[in-house]
Amino acid sequence: MRGILIPMDDSDRLTDEVAQAIASNRPINIRGGDTKSFLARCATPEAMTLDTRSHSGIVRYEPSELVMTARAGTPMSEVSKVLDAAGQMLPCEPPEFSGSATLGGVVASGLSGPRRPWSGSVRDFVLGCRLITGRGKHLRFGGEVMKNVAGYDMSRLAAGSFGCLGVITEVSIKVLPKPRARRSIVLELAASEAMVELSRWRRTALPITGACYLDGRLHVRLEGGEGSVQSALDRIGGDALDMSFWTALRERELPFFGDPRTLWRLSLPNATPLMSLPGDAALDWGGAQRWLKTSASSTEIRWIAHGAGGHATRYGPPDTTVNPFAPLAEPLVRLHRELKKRLDPHGVFNPGRLYADV
Repeated sequence: MRGILIPMDDSDRLTDEVAQAIASNRPINIRGGDTKSFLARCATPEAMTLDTRSHSGIVRYEPSELVMTARAGTPMSEVSKVLDAAGQMLPCEPPEFSGSATLGGVVASGLSGPRRPWSGSVRDFVLGCRLITGRGKHLRFGGEVMKNVAGYDMSRLAAGSFGCLGVITEVSIKVLPKPRARRSIVLELAASEAMVELSRWRRTALPITGACYLDGRLHVRLEGGEGSVQSALDRIGGDALDMSFWTALRERELPFFGDPRTLWRLSLPNATPLMSLPGDAALDWGGAQRWLKTSASSTEIRWIAHGAGGHATRYGPPDTTVNPFAPLAEPLVRLHRELKKRLDPHGVFNPGRLYADV
């Protein structure tokens, strides 16, 4: 894989457009594959669109180093294809939305897939990045190895920021080898039984990398060495399940997600027991993430999630009246405002994308 380089460096154009926006005090709507528009407030009407897709390509990739550096506009279909050819993967399993998602969008949104509780989040694998700042400067933060910590915090701040702190132009991300053995099974269990089994398996360190309860069945993915996976299979039992289930879950393509009611994601502590929810639910991440299709109000959903020690996120069309993300406590609002002020002093990057007043 030595020598991979796709020379589509459009960073000068991006930097110039940011400088022009700052000079004219015009907000910027940063867009890659535009696959996360369902998870945000509406863009400011007068905002100019900054499209990152022309700034694409894998800059460096050495499989032996377990690090890939690529430009923000690189489609995830390309990233996955190159990693797959080397027998490697991005462990946090972010949704690719048919490959249209870009690497910059994956980092900016911070969304992770079914493997997240066992492997870590997108933020955990970002080693460094290049960023166009709110002062119109194109700077590099972090590095390409874990021991290089210079600027590492800024790279982590960019993850999940939805472009509110700057324009991500390049990312160095840690990758891992694919597991030697992979098996997927399904068990017919009541929801209460499934939660008990998941709790018991968690204590015994089985090689589980996916656990979803849906439609009266517990779906489990096992990954690791041949011996450990086979031992877990012998212990758990169940029927074989096609691996495509996990891709469909990651991409929200299962029939469950086709329900026309609003989709909510409840993020809860690991040990949260079953609870009564006003709608139809699917338990992901071993129960720590609960997808809910419902017609209930946002106030009711957020009250339920908060009462369980978690928070709720609304997945749906952009709306100016409903914030998709859980409200912040006042101390956190002040922290967000101060951070935004320091990194984007002119307030041009995706204003109001996360919260109306940030």
